[in-house]
Amino acid sequence: MTTPACCWRPPAAAGTAGVIHRFDPATPNASDIADPPGVEPGVVLVPVAYQLNSNASAARPHLRALAGKLIDAEYDNHSGRYTYHHTKVWGDPVMTSADGRHHVAFADETKVWQAADGSGNQVTTQLEPQFPDQESRNYWQRELKAGPAVSTTPAPASVPLPPLDRAPLPSDRVQLSELLKARYGAGAASKEVSTVYGRYIVPRQTRAEILRVLADVPGFLWRGQVTDRAGRKGVAVTFDDREHDAQSLLIFDPNTGELLAHERLTLSPVRISAYQVILDAGWTDRLG
Repeated sequence: MTTPACCWRPPAAAGTAGVIHRFDPATPNASDIADPPGVEPGVVLVPVAYQLNSNASAARPHLRALAGKLIDAEYDNHSGRYTYHHTKVWGDPVMTSADGRHHVAFADETKVWQAADGSGNQVTTQLEPQFPDQESRNYWQRELKAGPAVSTTPAPASVPLPPLDRAPLPSDRVQLSELLKARYGAGAASKEVSTVYGRYIVPRQTRAEILRVLADVPGFLWRGQVTDRAGRKGVAVTFDDREHDAQSLLIFDPNTGELLAHERLTLSPVRISAYQVILDAGWTDRLG
């Protein structure tokens, strides 16, 4: 989600803001960081706002409660030849300055259609540059000033997908725990949950079991209601990986238990390092 150009604000600490802000050339002191001709301004990313920050509690009882009251997702009552996923991803790869302090990457919006044998089609559109902090934006605007123009609206790239071996998604909790690498902790489980929801259409009972698996992984904190980068209301859990100076964030639909988004932050200084937003998922008989 991007805000209008009139709404730029400085990036805030984790848990205090939940949108992507566009730079406003009319902001005071904007002349110090004016956009060079031909270079798109991009957006500065800020962390998701938590309902519960300092009073966050263990996520286990909340995840179990959510698992016990899920309703059907829209796709639960449909079928089709192809699975369909529409995602937006930023942060992999990231271009970093020589001193390691300044980062930039282009967000990719991807639509994937896959048959049971893995064959199908993938359409990817590269979006505008995004930055984890205003300092990175300032730096790369200066660096790109003398270079070629940066286009943010290239033609979508369509790639046919060949058949591949794709194991079916297990529904058993023990197998799901193995698939999600729960034994390696909350950081690993967060990443694998994101992978599963970006690859499979997850039925309601399996969504419930995934939540129960996560409930048994130590370290997750319940953050309550949040708004994801697509403007959708969700509920969130986080895991602070102090050893690697990182935080993992998972946002779930409060009714269906579907994963809406996965983000990873660095903690010192606080900034977004990667995100995935799942904009849509379902079944279809049409190959896009």
